[in-house]
Amino acid sequence: MIKPIFPGATLGVLGSGQLGRMFAIAARRMGYRVNVLSPVSDTPTGQVADVEIRAAYEDLDAIAHFARGVDVVTFEFENVPSATAETAARHAPVRPAGQVLHTTQNRRREKTWLRDHGIPMTPFEPARSAEELSIAVKRLGTPAVLKTAAFGYDGKGQVVIRKLTEANAAWQALKGQECILEAWVDFEHECSVIAARGLDRRMVFYGPMINTHSNHILDTSVTPGNLSPGIVREAYDIARAVMEGLDVIGVLCVEFFLTHAGELMVNELAPRPHNSGHLTINGHLTCQFEQQVRSVCGLPLGSPALLKPAAAMANLLGDLWKKGEPRWDRLCAIPEAKLHLYGKAEARPGRKMGHINAVANSPEEALRIVTAARAALLA
Repeated sequence: MIKPIFPGATLGVLGSGQLGRMFAIAARRMGYRVNVLSPVSDTPTGQVADVEIRAAYEDLDAIAHFARGVDVVTFEFENVPSATAETAARHAPVRPAGQVLHTTQNRRREKTWLRDHGIPMTPFEPARSAEELSIAVKRLGTPAVLKTAAFGYDGKGQVVIRKLTEANAAWQALKGQECILEAWVDFEHECSVIAARGLDRRMVFYGPMINTHSNHILDTSVTPGNLSPGIVREAYDIARAVMEGLDVIGVLCVEFFLTHAGELMVNELAPRPHNSGHLTINGHLTCQFEQQVRSVCGLPLGSPALLKPAAAMANLLGDLWKKGEPRWDRLCAIPEAKLHLYGKAEARPGRKMGHINAVANSPEEALRIVTAARAALLA
């Protein structure tokens, strides 16, 4: 039996954005110390951590020194190089394991793994050259979406191909990087399930959350989603199969398309807490970040129960700052709205600066509160 890592220990985080910040807040509330490493300083995570180390992920000597100073290493984003995870693992437990990151940080590897494990997903073809892309378009038909295999998020690294003659221009737009081509999915909802899995292999699930996007960036999430019990069970079963198949210790989000025919198709995996799960901070007995702390430390998982019948989240993007500082007083005048800001120094269009949460007696009411509170910032 692996000995749990108790409060008072030091947790190491690779990556320093808002996900690490909320992890660190949860960890410190439970009595842990938190060290963070990333290539920049004065970061959202660093502002609330005990120690902030600035170093490149490729600096393996710095990674080894960092790992020797903590009791466990986890991640707040999945694009940490494999060599970094391997180096850290020589000096401290790494959870989730580097192999999980290796699979999920590349869309071709991730999609291939899903297909090989019989998990329903969006049809895809690899595209590693202009010629291979042309063949892929003929196989999948149009419209289709060309995506870079690595480092794509919030719609970045994606081009829609609406006819075969657009394939070469799409390939050039993505600068000839390794890509995959995904079939176009006519979906009714985009939704997500967040799962946590501990060292005892017990799992808990959140959602499904129903997600809406604006300009490819998550705009709102709400749970429950008024989906049928059968769809909910299937989503949990798929998330369970992913967690067990990858042997994840930690938190992972499964993003789905739900088609008009009632079919769930996995779109992407994220082996970390997820934007759509931010509503768990105020909406659930145990939030996704506390579950990450519990799971990587070998502690029993907490209850994922909702505190009220529904919870919702609305993202706050840098666009809200274009006319000056938002009116936080007007937002806070809405007593049910809970404000979460990430400590980012510069507000840029499309940049996630924070979010608003609310709980209510219905999904519709929870969504109304968060969208009204966001609108009040510009009133």
